[in-house]
Amino acid sequence: MKKIIIIGSIGSGKTTLIQSLKKMNTQYKKTQALEYYGNIIDTPGEYLENRRYYNALTIASYDCDEIALIQDSSNKRCVFPPNFASIFTKPVIGIVTKVDKEDIYIEDSIKCLELAGAQKIFKVSSKEDIGIKDIQNYIND
Repeated sequence: MKKIIIIGSIGSGKTTLIQSLKKMNTQYKKTQALEYYGNIIDTPGEYLENRRYYNALTIASYDCDEIALIQDSSNKRCVFPPNFASIFTKPVIGIVTKVDKEDIYIEDSIKCLELAGAQKIFKVSSKEDIGIKDIQNYIND
């Protein structure tokens, strides 16, 4: 089972995704610090949105097998700088969240994650259980 760290902006669906992957009840709460859910590390969105915290992300990623970058498909703004994945020494995957919503930007989200350096991209909806099994299978390989 791979150990992964989940990185994305505030409100991108990181915690909800983890709750779906771990088959937990969905509870909406603000992540204030690194939180550990077995083999998955949840990060606050502020760590991505403030460059001063990039160091905390890289240090937390050392114990992981993979990095997962989360892009909210309902947000047209790309939250990752180009080649963001290059700050990590581990493989990076991309996850496009909220694909069940209306007025979404899936193709823009995929392009954002590719430009950031994601090598494999998943499309998910934690609410509708779309793509969750694919990520579980990937993590368990």
